[in-house]
Amino acid sequence: MTPAFRYRLRVRYGECDAQKVVFNSRYGDYVDLAATEFMRALGYGAELLDGRLDYQLVRQLTEWRAPAHFDDVLSLSVSSPQQGTTSFTLRVEFRRAGNDLLLAWSETVYVLVSPDLVKTPLSDAFRTSLIAGAPDGITCHAGWQA
Repeated sequence: MTPAFRYRLRVRYGECDAQKVVFNSRYGDYVDLAATEFMRALGYGAELLDGRLDYQLVRQLTEWRAPAHFDDVLSLSVSSPQQGTTSFTLRVEFRRAGNDLLLAWSETVYVLVSPDLVKTPLSDAFRTSLIAGAPDGITCHAGWQA
């Protein structure tokens, strides 16, 4: 299996409840951040900024297995296990950086859209990029060193 792209972030205090456990709704925020960084790693950063690449979330499923806490550095692994005609799926797995324990996973289906929000077929180049992923790519916004 090809290594997945990884995005690292540090859990902030405001993202947690009184027990310092990450609110469940924050996982959707984290997926959104990881998806953006994944697209940048694939070489689509400029297209995201100028609107040539746009997509809408149509389905998201998250399963939690263990809690994440305040000040944890999370390592989110991102891959694209499925591509359709106009849609693609991103799978994000949540772990603490430096630890193999799976805390949660999320699968999100996105539909590619044009600037006027009409479904658009995935180009061959975009599909190929999603399938290839960004093996061994890491974007770290946590200041974490192994």
